[in-house]
Amino acid sequence: MKNAFAIVTLSALMATHAMAQTPVAPADAAASPSASAPAAPQEEGAESKADAKADGLPKVELSSDLLYKLTRAEMEFKSGQWQGPYVTMMVAAQQTRDPRLARRASEMALAAKQGSEALAAIRLWRELAPDSDEATQFFLGFVVLTDKIEEAEPIFAERLANAPAGARGVALFQMQQILSRSNDKLYAYSMMTRLVQPYLDMFEAHLVLAQGALSLGERERAIREANKALAIKPNSELAALTLAQVTGEPEAANKVLAAFLQKNPDAVEVRGAYARLLVEQKQLEPAREQFLLLLKSQPDNVGALYALGIVALQLEDTKGAEQYFKRFLAVLEKNPGDTRDPFKALMILSQIAETRGDTAGAIAWLDKVDNSASAGYVEARLRRAQLIARGGNLDAARKALTEIETDDPASQAQVLLVDAQFLRDAGYVQSAYTVMENALLRFPDNPELLYDYALLAERLDKFELMEASLRRVMALAPDNQHAYNALGYSLAERGLRLEEAHALIEKALQMAPGDPFIMDSMGWVQFRMGNLAAAENALRRAYAVRSDPEIAVHLGEVLWQKGDKAEAQKLWREAQSKDPKNDALKSTLARLNVSL
Repeated sequence: MKNAFAIVTLSALMATHAMAQTPVAPADAAASPSASAPAAPQEEGAESKADAKADGLPKVELSSDLLYKLTRAEMEFKSGQWQGPYVTMMVAAQQTRDPRLARRASEMALAAKQGSEALAAIRLWRELAPDSDEATQFFLGFVVLTDKIEEAEPIFAERLANAPAGARGVALFQMQQILSRSNDKLYAYSMMTRLVQPYLDMFEAHLVLAQGALSLGERERAIREANKALAIKPNSELAALTLAQVTGEPEAANKVLAAFLQKNPDAVEVRGAYARLLVEQKQLEPAREQFLLLLKSQPDNVGALYALGIVALQLEDTKGAEQYFKRFLAVLEKNPGDTRDPFKALMILSQIAETRGDTAGAIAWLDKVDNSASAGYVEARLRRAQLIARGGNLDAARKALTEIETDDPASQAQVLLVDAQFLRDAGYVQSAYTVMENALLRFPDNPELLYDYALLAERLDKFELMEASLRRVMALAPDNQHAYNALGYSLAERGLRLEEAHALIEKALQMAPGDPFIMDSMGWVQFRMGNLAAAENALRRAYAVRSDPEIAVHLGEVLWQKGDKAEAQKLWREAQSKDPKNDALKSTLARLNVSL
């Protein structure tokens, strides 16, 4: 649906409407089943005949010869072989009639990406365990992904016919989910249409037809089927969500959901979807009203609390956002089984505290991201160290970096990068250079490290090393516009190879046409080449996007050279008020003998 219309889809809602659900066959025929390998047949006397009969498994004596063959097959498979172990398992399965061995053979073939052999093993598995729903699910999933999809039709028909009335809707959803993976969407939909004919009095049948039609791009038919489902069951949230989804336009979806809520004000899923859709359309106040209604009926709805926090931020209601995120975290804390990661909420609360000047409060929120398994752990720890450094305690900030626990090489490189930045910003350029030099011994092909290393080398007048490092970045990350811009600007600043500098900056500008700093570089190289009009144009566009002091310094010098000294001085005064210690401004004023 347009504009990232995020209404919950049919398959996503299946679990909430399922009375009983069986495992679904793998989505990728080359993937190995997730279950572990079957146990070898038990020795004589290890299990009773009653147990064997109850499990539906054959009574097989585990002879020394069979044990040897199975053990050798597993060892060979573990060493990287597949064909011999596969054949051993297939032969053993046929001889013993044990479906677990056929299942293991299918796992081996799937892991080796051998489709034909996998299908043969799955067929044998089904033959030996005709009542195994798992075997049937794997078979269906496999044939649907291949050119044997027609073999699935009689199985689906039988499963639908044999399903208890109360579970047939779930069976229809499962069928649609499996068929949606088919490469032949048209054949899959025609099959689905035939299979649901006996069940057109069920709203679920029309929902799966609506989803199938949508996958073919037949939106009008999808809308008709969704409307039929809603007519059969007018209070079905799933039907309303499907109709909203297939309409194709947010405005139309709005009308569907609003009308449904008017008749069914307690529809939680629909209200949540309606609120999210309003957010997508930037209708923030109406969205907030819907989330508040949802929260009124469910005070501990963490999704609504989080969404209200985000909406409040977008409405610049910082106080409200802070309250909602705090409640969100409190509810999570009361429900330790909830798997949601509080990282984003904690980061936002930290930023709110930082914005109002409460550095200690900002650090306190970051300290709550103390689980190294959290996706945002390293980011939070780095941010914590940055806040400490900003407070002027360089030693404590660097110590905080050493306490970050991570085995991820990219994160380890990031820690070293930040350490060098701390030293550089504190004026210890040589020490920062040494840190980066040692970092590159560990991570020689990390573009971020190489880029910062190049900038430090330039500050130490190691221009050849700077250029070599930036060209290495270009080779490793050809789409890194900053490397092209940095080298082009450095050449322009030193008045060297200006045509080459222009070409480098032009390439960077093609990658990021709206970047004000690359525009600034283009203006500066034009100035160095004597093209004052082009220089002024580029620098004015850059300054309009971002009124950065350094851009103002460059634009002021161009205007000074053009004779517009009054406006040049005005720009320099603006730059001075924003950054009184700006080195570029100081050197420019000294070189031109100008006092403000």
